[in-house]
Amino acid sequence: MCKILNLLGREVIDSRGFPTIEAEIILENGIISRSIVPSGASKGINEALELRDNDINRYLGKGVLNSVYNINNIIKKNIIGLNILDQEKIDNIMINLDGTLNKSRLGANSILAVSLSLAKAASKYLNIPLYTYISKISKINKFCLPIPMMNIINGGCHANNNIDIQEFMIYPLGASNFIDCIRMCSEVFHNLGIILKNNNKITLTGDEGGYAPNLSSNIQAIDLICESIEKSSYKLGKDIFIALDCASSELYDKKSKLYKLNSENKKFYFYEFTEYLNNLINNYPIISIEDPLDENDWKGYVYLTSVLGDKVQIVGDDLFVTNIKLLKKGIDSNIANCILIKPNQIGTLTETLNCIKFAKDNNYNYIISHRSGETEDTTIVDLCIGTNSYQIKTGSITRGERICKYNKLIRIEDKFKNIKFNKSFKRFSFLKDNKYILNLKN
Repeated sequence: MCKILNLLGREVIDSRGFPTIEAEIILENGIISRSIVPSGASKGINEALELRDNDINRYLGKGVLNSVYNINNIIKKNIIGLNILDQEKIDNIMINLDGTLNKSRLGANSILAVSLSLAKAASKYLNIPLYTYISKISKINKFCLPIPMMNIINGGCHANNNIDIQEFMIYPLGASNFIDCIRMCSEVFHNLGIILKNNNKITLTGDEGGYAPNLSSNIQAIDLICESIEKSSYKLGKDIFIALDCASSELYDKKSKLYKLNSENKKFYFYEFTEYLNNLINNYPIISIEDPLDENDWKGYVYLTSVLGDKVQIVGDDLFVTNIKLLKKGIDSNIANCILIKPNQIGTLTETLNCIKFAKDNNYNYIISHRSGETEDTTIVDLCIGTNSYQIKTGSITRGERICKYNKLIRIEDKFKNIKFNKSFKRFSFLKDNKYILNLKN
């Protein structure tokens, strides 16, 4: 047993240059751990609340001094002296201290920063990697390295351009190991840059490190990606697939109930937009589509899943916001087949792990994900490894807050020399057989 000696909250900076919260825990034996919470741009309305100061005289209202106060004056006095190994107990103490459904009193960012620091401190105390600690409290006896869903073109809220779809990603299923995944994605990314330059398109990047050019349509973005894959000497639909994040809540007009693609000057009802996506799937090697409809369009999701559910991975992000209640509603309604996992959508590690377990128990895929406003904190890598996830979203092959996650995964692969990669992928098996399986030995 090791007790918490001190807890400190501080305001630090994320990848967009805005403040976010860091929590630092000090144990009685001198161990120190820190965690920083990321922030999203396109947020689901049902996400737990990210507490901001709204003081326009500081950071354009985006300061987090209220979160700092809550950690240093409310959370601190309720957890000092507790056993660092009591993760679930302490998470529940913070949830009860907040006392709201969406953590609006203390802020999900305040609570999560402390929750993740608890886990880091516990892993240091036990002298094991954080991913091993997470696997132990998750009661998982094996883990795998994930396949990266790498963003190479940004649009929507993640870029200052005219592309509607928020993320265009490549999915290197033909790789033999993780370092090959990174090499393949890097080659495609840089060849895409060459192609954009040759077409007089800008090669500035968006929030998540993907290129952010102005294009004539979303389809042109896919065509350029296909060209860059072929220029890199890889085969479409064999070596590399494509994944999309539509972020359709940003495309949806509530009054007209239409989905608007401004770059293509098109408007769709849900069944028409389903057909639009179906045509993309039929014409391109698209393996995964995230948030294809608005977060409240449950009727539309029932229809879309019935049409596309056996063709592609349908990922709920804004739809489920890492919330068991919403995931259960989706499962009961036969909606989607995968959930995106973002710890800051729910607010504690315990709730995040419970949501992952519920997804696994109901044969739902899950993807561990970053946010567009990221930091140098690499906890999502440990969450991915420790929960045996075989998919991760953590941005492009540029920007330090993204690269630190990829480099950590490379180091983990290098540590375990007996990694095996199963290449018996079937397009619509949703990756169940594509895993780097490792035995937990430490």
